[in-house]
Amino acid sequence: MAIRRRLGVALVATAAVALLEFWGGAVSHSLALLSDGVHVCTDVLALGLALLAAIGAARPADPRRTFGYGRIEVLGALVNGTLLLVATVAIVYEAARRFSAPVEPSAGLMTLVAAIGLIVNGCVGLSLRSSGKTDLNVRAALFHIFGDALGGAGVILGGIVIGLTHLAWIDPLVSLFVAAIIVIGVVRVLRDATNVLLESVPGDVNTADLTAHMGRIPGVVGVHDLHIWSIASGAHALSAHVLLDDRRLSEAAEVLRDIDECVKAHFGITHLTIQFECDNCPVPVQH
Repeated sequence: MAIRRRLGVALVATAAVALLEFWGGAVSHSLALLSDGVHVCTDVLALGLALLAAIGAARPADPRRTFGYGRIEVLGALVNGTLLLVATVAIVYEAARRFSAPVEPSAGLMTLVAAIGLIVNGCVGLSLRSSGKTDLNVRAALFHIFGDALGGAGVILGGIVIGLTHLAWIDPLVSLFVAAIIVIGVVRVLRDATNVLLESVPGDVNTADLTAHMGRIPGVVGVHDLHIWSIASGAHALSAHVLLDDRRLSEAAEVLRDIDECVKAHFGITHLTIQFECDNCPVPVQH
């Protein structure tokens, strides 16, 4: 509930900033401010998708989706990244046109509006920072927000320089700076989302270290057919075949508890599927 409430407040505040920057960009004739408004607009979409993802992720699992709806946030992150790419292409195209036909913006209004947006975006980003450590879609929205804060700072600096020098080409130059920030954010978001969809080993889990930890548990002779993946951000799963020495079933249950406690404590993995094998069972050949 806390994440959803913070996302809702952030969504309203960011939408207000987007409207303000679109108005300011149109009145001041600043492409840089309009570009930053586009970026803020994608922040609005990012936060909206993050809010929808948080609502969907809270839905319980059902017979058809036995892992629940956690990957809704991953799909939202992919949509966010695609929208940012489209916005970047539009910004670069318009900047190229402005270089050939420069238009000097109203530096004072441009700087004032960008400063207001920077303050609001900074507050929104700080309010969501703790949630972004564990939630991929909130993290995607944070990349948008902090990237826009950096873009806003660039617009402020550009407005000051334009006011002092009256060099109109600085405005489209700042627009390209904003576009570069967007691209950097897109690459990081799409990379993280793609790794989840490809069921890659989470970045904070070392497979060799995990195997070594499991191998030190009394009764464990070997581990193979090990698979580690993320169901959603912050929700890791593991499946493995564990070779045990010859022991009773009740003792095997104790080993399972030790494995469960080990991987939870050291690697944050909460969903385990373990298949035990004994010395007499053939070990599958790994490819």
